[in-house]
Amino acid sequence: MCLVTFAEPIDIGASLELFRRSGDDLIDRWDGSRLVRVLRFGDRRVPFVGTAEGCALRVSPDSKEVREAVKHTFFGAPPEFVELLREDRVLGELHQKFPGVRQPRQLDLFTALVRCISAQQVNLRWAVTTRRRLAEAFGIRHQVSGHTVYTLEPEKLANVAPDEIRALQFTMSKSHAIVAVAQAMAEGYLGELPDLPDEEVTQKLTTIRGIGRWSAEWVLARTLGRPVVVAGDLGVRKAVSLAYLGVPMASEEEVRRATRHWGSAAGVAQALLLHALGEGALTRT
Repeated sequence: MCLVTFAEPIDIGASLELFRRSGDDLIDRWDGSRLVRVLRFGDRRVPFVGTAEGCALRVSPDSKEVREAVKHTFFGAPPEFVELLREDRVLGELHQKFPGVRQPRQLDLFTALVRCISAQQVNLRWAVTTRRRLAEAFGIRHQVSGHTVYTLEPEKLANVAPDEIRALQFTMSKSHAIVAVAQAMAEGYLGELPDLPDEEVTQKLTTIRGIGRWSAEWVLARTLGRPVVVAGDLGVRKAVSLAYLGVPMASEEEVRRATRHWGSAAGVAQALLLHALGEGALTRT
């Protein structure tokens, strides 16, 4: 086992709480002290366990490639975040309550898209339930240090009939969308995505059945690490509305205007507000 430290002090528990708050999908597993995930190295899949020790993770198995990959578990705050905390009273106060909250990376594009599809128009707990069923039915099972974790492989799901996914209690439209995304991934349609500007990423993703702007923006924010505010997401809208606008639910355009000043620090600011919302720390101001 080895101790992996990060470039800045990170509250690992608070940052990963989103994986536990809605339940265990068997893919990104966090029980409050241990993170169990699978790393991808080309065609190889390497499961690991990371146990939180302060602002670090003690990781098993111990190898150089695992250590280097785990260092990228979170998106760090850009230098501009320090100035933003001085200028933005809302963020400044929330940062004092929840220092070190950062956005966990969702580096596997296919799983990130399935996560978005599963969460469309349902509560997050039900989304986790259906993802777990999908993992158990069609995922690849891995074992590490006595823990089980799954990966979703596009090459496998590309050949699954939508009716089989529908039987897991996904809607038919979501079932078709999961297969369509799997086929796009298997065919290499999304291979150049990390090199494209934001709008081209959005345009390309939204050509796939079942992927709208909201899902594309979550991929930009959580997979590609772009400073994008997912203003159409109900959680983001509610958090920004309460914290900045004093209303329970503002419009998407109002949320975009209220957060425009976040700039390059939008990713860490958004993660901080969503964590505060989950902790019940946001009230109308």
